[in-house]
Formats: sequence, C-alpha cells, structure tokens
Amino acid sequence: MKLVYYFLLLIGPLTAFSQDSAMTKTPAQDSAAAKQPAPPPPPPKKPPHSLGLGIKVGLNFTNVTGTSSISNSSETGYQVGLFLDPQSSSLLGSRTELVYSHQAYSFSSGTTTGTNYLNYIMLAQLMAINITHFVQIQIGTQIAYLLNAKSDSNKASTGYAQADQILDYYNRFDFGFSGGLEVRPFMGFLVGARYNLSLTNLYKIPTSTNGTEPPSFIPSAGDVNFKNNLLQIYLGYRF
Repeated sequence: MKLVYYFLLLIGPLTAFSQDSAMTKTPAQDSAAAKQPAPPPPPPKKPPHSLGLGIKVGLNFTNVTGTSSISNSSETGYQVGLFLDPQSSSLLGSRTELVYSHQAYSFSSGTTTGTNYLNYIMLAQLMAINITHFVQIQIGTQIAYLLNAKSDSNKASTGYAQADQILDYYNRFDFGFSGGLEVRPFMGFLVGARYNLSLTNLYKIPTSTNGTEPPSFIPSAGDVNFKNNLLQIYLGYRF
C-alpha cells in the first residue's frame, strides 16, 4: 500500500502539468496560426468544346433553277470543310465556315445529254441562334469561288480547246443566302442540314469563241437566269 501511495504522489503533479500545457497557448502561437494563408481555390474548369473549331463532311444535292430550256435534273456531290463556332452562353452567336463543295447537275438539250460538274470553295458567315446546348439555327450569307467546271456529255469535242473549256461560260463568283438547323446530340459530335439559295447568275452572257457557238446546254443570250440551288446534309465534330 505504501508503494501505491508514493506512486500516486509522484504522477499526480506530472498529470496536472501536462493538462495545463495542452490547454494553454501563447499569444505568439495564436498569431502565427492566424497568419497562415488559406489554400488557393482550385482553378475553374474549362467548359468542353469552348474553342469552337470543328470539321465537317457531308453530301450535296444540287440543282439549277430557271433551266427549263435544258431539262436539268439534280445530282449528288460532296462537301468537306472547317468551321469556327465559339462557345457562347447567350442566345446569339456566330458561325464561320470554309468549305470545299463538289456540285453537279444533269442536262438534256436536243440530242445532247450529260452532267456538268462544278467545284467551289465557299466562305459562309452565319448568325447562330442557340436553342439550348443541343440545337442551333443558322442564318446568314455565303460567297463562293468556282475553281473549275467540267462537262461529261455525249457531244463530241469541237476541236477548239477554248470552246471546249466550259469554265469560260460560268461566272466565277457566286453569292447567296444560307439557312439551316444543327443538332448536337452528345460530346462534340453534330449533324445538320442547310439550304443555300444563290442570287448570282450561274452563266455569263454567252458569246461565240473562235467562231464556234457555245455548247447547246449553255443558255442563250436572252436566257441566263440560271442559279445554283443546293441542299447540304453533313456530320461533324467540334473541338
């Protein structure tokens, strides 16, 4: 019993001292703790596809209006291009596109039949109306430059290279209106359809070349009101 009594006398003061030390902090310690800076907040997450650059490929369904004299019909072509569509949280945005477009239409004039192929480079500037993040309406204008033209017909060559080059009979620049609808189902993928209506005459006023009359499917001087009529369907991805 004496050993237990002496042991309690020994550890009692030590226990009380340790409790007082744990419960007591100096002003210097409190000040140092208060001066420690708070950890910086995490950086904001970049919204997906905010860059707005994208690629698109699709089909063209081409016809030419005002061409009853050559009994034309539509043909299928293709398109491939790039676009810029910056991320926007508002209702209105913008859309810029640069597209290579392969277009065609068939014709029948007298005994001559065939298909004309037209290759354009197109620049479109559109206003984008954002209906939620999944649907976008696009309305605007576009200008196109005719790179080359080719006719695949059953009519024999005239023998004059300049007369046979049908590119000489076309207006190189084409201007018109464009409008369409685009759906973005998931991630960066998109699918859309657009209608392009040209305001520019497709053909120049024809004249004879080296004494050779234009091909029969080229309109006469009094009938040059032919215009491109283009429906596009495409798939794309927005980065």
